Amino acid sequence: MRVPFRKMHGLGNDFIVIDARETPLAMSAARAAALADRRTGIGCDQLIVIEPSTSADVRMRIFNADGSEVEACGNASRAVGMLLGGAQRIETLGGVIASTATPDGASVDMGPARFGWDEIPLAYAMDTLAMPVGWEDLENPAAVNVGNPHVVFFVPDADGVDLARLGPVIETDPLFPEKVNVGVASVMGPSHIKLRVWERGAGLTRACGTGACAAAVLAVRRKLVTGPVRVDLPGGPLEIAWEPGGTILMTGPAALSFSGTFEADDYPQ
Repeated sequence: MRVPFRKMHGLGNDFIVIDARETPLAMSAARAAALADRRTGIGCDQLIVIEPSTSADVRMRIFNADGSEVEACGNASRAVGMLLGGAQRIETLGGVIASTATPDGASVDMGPARFGWDEIPLAYAMDTLAMPVGWEDLENPAAVNVGNPHVVFFVPDADGVDLARLGPVIETDPLFPEKVNVGVASVMGPSHIKLRVWERGAGLTRACGTGACAAAVLAVRRKLVTGPVRVDLPGGPLEIAWEPGGTILMTGPAALSFSGTFEADDYPQ
């Protein structure tokens, strides 16, 4: 069976998007990882499968490059929102989100932020706004669940952190029973931060939409900035609007790189 796909990206965070609403396609961790392989597959940071939903307009399944299925992906939400057009309610493992297409991408209501230690989750109770933990020079982070778990360190120079080395150490620390996305952020102005993210199951990427949401929300909570917040990622900027008690609105671009097909039997379950 030939399976059509679209290759899309949001600020360089790239996806294989498969619309399986009319012709279902079984997706396993092994198949997702094989398709995501940049040498022997199509190549992507995340693989997205669009399916029918009984609780929203569509269901979006998200697989990291290692094949793990995860709850949320902000950049992919914008890509799918732009692809579908108009206003859409999208079911994810992290909950139902709402997207509105824009001329160059989408605005996505990512839902509420969750700050309870057991909501992130952590292995044991602690203050999630000023966590009494550290890894080498990275200390006292804050944590939040924005559909998936994030821990963010506010540092003087985000570019100076060896995130390729420390990211996987923190991601797999026993403190995080479901692993965690790791961000390092620097405040650049009263409503402006710079961010790099080690993504759970994907590694360093050029942009992380949920990471931008997490960093902006936590910077507002710590009174380091006021919203809406411009978040500069290696791939470009996103705008994040959030007020305590409200939901998170993420606005930014997405793009179609190319379309193609693959033979399903070449990537077995």
